Amino acid sequence: MCAGADSDGTHASPERPETVQQEGWPAPLNRAWELVFPSMAQLVRRVSGLPRGIDNPRRVTERFPDTREGRQAADGWAKGLDDPRTFYDVRTRIDGRVVNKSFTTRKAADAWATQISHDKLTGVAIDPRSGDELFSHYAQRWLDTRRVKGRPLAPKTLELYRVLLRAHIEPTFSNRQLSAITPEAVRRWHAKVSIDSSAMSAAKSYRLLRAILATAVADGLIQANPCRVRGAGTERSVERPIVGPELVLELADAIGARWNVLVLLAGFGGLRLGELLALRRRHIDLAAGTVTVEEQVVSLDGGRRILTEPKTEAGRRVVALPQLVLDSLAEHLDGIGEDANSLLFPTEGGGLLPTTTFYKHWRRARHQVGHDELHLHDLRHGRHPCRLDRRHRARADGPPRPCQPRRQPPLPARRQGPGPGHRRRSRRHPPRPPETRRAINAR
Repeated sequence: MCAGADSDGTHASPERPETVQQEGWPAPLNRAWELVFPSMAQLVRRVSGLPRGIDNPRRVTERFPDTREGRQAADGWAKGLDDPRTFYDVRTRIDGRVVNKSFTTRKAADAWATQISHDKLTGVAIDPRSGDELFSHYAQRWLDTRRVKGRPLAPKTLELYRVLLRAHIEPTFSNRQLSAITPEAVRRWHAKVSIDSSAMSAAKSYRLLRAILATAVADGLIQANPCRVRGAGTERSVERPIVGPELVLELADAIGARWNVLVLLAGFGGLRLGELLALRRRHIDLAAGTVTVEEQVVSLDGGRRILTEPKTEAGRRVVALPQLVLDSLAEHLDGIGEDANSLLFPTEGGGLLPTTTFYKHWRRARHQVGHDELHLHDLRHGRHPCRLDRRHRARADGPPRPCQPRRQPPLPARRQGPGPGHRRRSRRHPPRPPETRRAINAR
């Protein structure tokens, strides 16, 4: 029988551990009682009913300890009441706060008391009242305090999260308490969102919900994350085409003189559109043949444009450019201001260029070369690894020479096993020198 239980296996009163401090018991065992008892939950039987023999009686309540004598007293007191009702209250302390929970059956009370005692011993007990906060309130605080590698959320990311919360998550979970969000509720919500929206939106929304509730677990508000749908946060994007250098040159010729450098930088430098629109004269080093990326233009809802740092540390980089792009850049720099902070692709007033202005010319150019399905981002993924020069341009004297990738050394031939009659030597024991063999044979 476990310590702290009566002969019938019920929980003992709080005074029970003090009675086991007997002479002759080892000191470590007495110390174990002192460590274990604070984590134990106290079970109390609460009996209520209407007194007999009184006009207009009011319901009275009496509490009894969970001992053999207490249960006998509770049964005797209930016999003198009309409409008796019995409840089982479990009282414990979590993080210095008293927690009470009532049950209608003894079995449920015992189960919860055992579970909460185990959680306290293992250090994972959570006050049930901690999860009473509404999801909408906690999600707003999460957005305000979220940090990724010590940095706040990027403006575009913050805007995306607000849209996902408003459109897909809060219609279901806005008015629910954090502790009331169950794995079944998440599974039902994800099934509905997958039908009502695209697969990419459903995956993004699920990842956002999972991240918010994971923070709630770390804050000690809920015990476990209810987001347990396998594979729900995985996006399966359509594979994009690989753009070769010849197609990049065709697009640069088709788009016109003002934008051809932008297309060449995207195709042979791997820059994003936001990074291209933020380039200034000081970012170009023609002598070193490089372009420095340290800013980007972010377009927000309502047509507002802001200048920010790259989203990650890897976004700040120096990119080497082929000679072809450097020559085009030199010609382009002659047409902009001499100030080091002059934008390479400004508006007529010198401000940040809207993406819609460029996309109007981009759609016309890709239609002209017969590739209406191309995105500007496809040029970045198809960035060619070798350097180009003007010989690869299509000229009147003939077609362009293809840019050959760098040759890789051939792989060594696979070593075959020993042939017949081969005597394998042990690698652990190398052959002995002739002098040693002669000395051994002379014995």
